[in-house]
Amino acid sequence: MLLAVEGVTLQYRAKDHLVTATYRVSFNVLRSDRFVILGPSGCGKSTLLKAVGGYLRPVEGCILLDGVPVTAPGPDRVFVFQEFDQLLPWKTVTDNIAFALTATGKLPRRAAEERALHFIDKVKLAEFRNSYPHVLSGGMKQRVALARALAMEPQILLMDEPFAALDALTRNQMQEELLQLWEETKITVLFVTHSIPEALRIGNRILLLSAHPGQVKAEISSQSADAARIEAMLFDREIQGGSAPRV
Repeated sequence: MLLAVEGVTLQYRAKDHLVTATYRVSFNVLRSDRFVILGPSGCGKSTLLKAVGGYLRPVEGCILLDGVPVTAPGPDRVFVFQEFDQLLPWKTVTDNIAFALTATGKLPRRAAEERALHFIDKVKLAEFRNSYPHVLSGGMKQRVALARALAMEPQILLMDEPFAALDALTRNQMQEELLQLWEETKITVLFVTHSIPEALRIGNRILLLSAHPGQVKAEISSQSADAARIEAMLFDREIQGGSAPRV
C-alpha cells in the first residue's frame, strides 16, 4: 500500500462560515494503481486531492504516504490540473520541464534538459521542444504538463480533472495517451473526475463519493462495473429490481 486516507474530514472557510467538504473518508491506493475518485460537483474530490498533496490538513483523520503522515507539499506528489495556464509562458517546452527539475533540486541543468527531452518524446512533442506555450493547443499544453509531472518521477501523480476543458476528441486522445504512458511507467495515479465514462476508462479502481459533504458510497473495480450501475449507486436509484448498495 502506498497511500492511506483514514477517516479524513476536510473543511475550508467560505466568507463567514466553515464548509465541510468531506466527512470521514477512507481509502487505500496501492502502488501502480490507477485510482479514480468519482462524484458529483461539490462533493470534495478536488479538496481531497489538495489534502493528499499536502496543501490542506484534515480536521479529523490522517493521510499517510508510504506510512509517513502527509503534512506539507513535496516532490513525491505532483499535480496536473485542468487549466491550460500551468506553463511558464516565457519558457520553451523543454525549459518548462527542466525548470521544475532544477528548481526542486532534483537534477542539475544538463541532466534536467536530458530528462525533459526524454519525456517530451514520450508525449509525442519532440518537434515542439523549442516552442513557447502560446503556440500550443490545449491538448499539447496538457501533454507538456503531463511530461513535466512524469519527469519529476513522483511516487504518486495527482490529476484533478486534467482533460475536462478539452474538446471530446482531444479528451479521448489524452485518455488513451495517459494509459499508454502508464503501461510504460506503471506510475501510481490518483485521478479526480465527475465523468463516469472517463472513470471507467482510466481507473482500475473507482471510489464513489456522495454529494456534499463527500462521503464514501462504494469502492468498485472498473472491470466489474458499468456506467448504468455506477450512476444508480451515485444517485441511489434502483436497478434490475434491487437498490443500489452503499458501503
